Amino acid sequence: MKKKEEHQKLAAQIIQLVGGEENIDNVIHCVTRLRFHLKNDTLPKTGEVKELKGVMGVAEAGGQYQVVIGAAVEDVYREVAAQLNLSPDRSQSRKDVSDDNEDRTFWGTFKHRGNQLIGVITGSVMPIISILAAAGIIKGLLSLFVGLNLVTDTGTAYLIINAMADAVFYFLPVLVGFNAAKRLNGNPLLTAVIGGVIIHPTVLEAADSGLSIFSVGAFDFPFVSYTYSIFPMILAAWLVKKLENWLKSWVSSYIQAIFIPIVVIGAVSSITIIITGPVLVGLSLAMANGLETLLSLNAPVFAAVINSFYQLLVVFGLHWGIIPIYVNDFATLGYSYFSAIVSVTIVGQAGAALGVAFKTKKADIKELGYAGAISAFCGITEPAIYGINLRFRRPFICASIASAVGGFLTGVFEINMWSIIGSIIGLPSFIDPEHGITANFWYAVLVTAITLFLAFALTYVWGYSDKMEMSERREKPKNPTKPNPDN
Repeated sequence: MKKKEEHQKLAAQIIQLVGGEENIDNVIHCVTRLRFHLKNDTLPKTGEVKELKGVMGVAEAGGQYQVVIGAAVEDVYREVAAQLNLSPDRSQSRKDVSDDNEDRTFWGTFKHRGNQLIGVITGSVMPIISILAAAGIIKGLLSLFVGLNLVTDTGTAYLIINAMADAVFYFLPVLVGFNAAKRLNGNPLLTAVIGGVIIHPTVLEAADSGLSIFSVGAFDFPFVSYTYSIFPMILAAWLVKKLENWLKSWVSSYIQAIFIPIVVIGAVSSITIIITGPVLVGLSLAMANGLETLLSLNAPVFAAVINSFYQLLVVFGLHWGIIPIYVNDFATLGYSYFSAIVSVTIVGQAGAALGVAFKTKKADIKELGYAGAISAFCGITEPAIYGINLRFRRPFICASIASAVGGFLTGVFEINMWSIIGSIIGLPSFIDPEHGITANFWYAVLVTAITLFLAFALTYVWGYSDKMEMSERREKPKNPTKPNPDN
């Protein structure tokens, strides 16, 4: 009860300090942050928000005002949703009309629409990230159990556990479509039905058999397998919303309940199966293959550069914008070299926080350091970043250097990954589901250990001393696209 009261109080304070209920168009959350779409982004009292007990920091990026909460974010989000009179599992959709103060230039409109698109994509994927990670780890552990002869690949236990691991990927179109519809303020159940249509066993069987829907001259319209796909259902959710709203505007209310679902299911399913689905699946595969081609040019250098700056994306809350790239890799290829590269950065942040905890003689700093390191070992870096590393700055630099080295080695050893979660808890993600524990896994363990040790050592030797002053909060990031009010 005490925790609930604390979350209620924090939710009320955040709502008030971001400009009140009337200033909030939309609120969602990811693993550690409340993400607000505000009508007027000049109203929030950012300094006061940062000082709230339970808030780790604030960032503004991607058209969102992001309040970093940490592990309690879901509980705080539920209280925010309740106080805004929203269902706990649903958020308002950002209005399609522009605010009076919005930039109406071509660049302003382009930026606004781009932010909306990114918001829909990330909002469709974010709620299932932890489930995807869990499923990937289950699959890795199952391969390990088979390799150790604890489970046979023809036994009942294997069948059940494999179903646990595969279910989220098999039904990914249904889950993504449901989330996308909620994000768009559409019809989640009707959209989920579209997802069920495109992964129906008969459709998948036709795709596996290489059958075509029909042909126009020499051009065939083939059946496509949509399990493990993302983008076709995001577009389908938008089509469902637009078509349903249009039909409601003129269809008699007496027949809407039956007539509208028939038309929507028939039209959107057909459009998805015949046109948009194959096109988007092709583009998804091209994007995944293109990323692999880019990595093949010089994977060690590419990985080192990416890892040098990746955690800065986390600081500004922009890392969720590229999460769909990883998910697309897993959906189309079943693995992701890119995810393997950036996962090393989590270990770097953990090592830096651990280095501070070991070196300091201050009890409060030691507690923050250990808590941040443990959280990073479990795949979440924000407590380490905001609680310790950024506030002393040098540990963050040390973590970035170690992460760059780790990324370089990941590229050298061509380490691959079969699940989306990294760090210590994610080591089973490096087990090949088909071949079990291979050199890939041991290379991942080696690089993890090197990155952790290097981040720890750099921080211990150079990155921290008890004479250093901890900054109270990270400075508010500047948005280079916004004019300076002082000019």
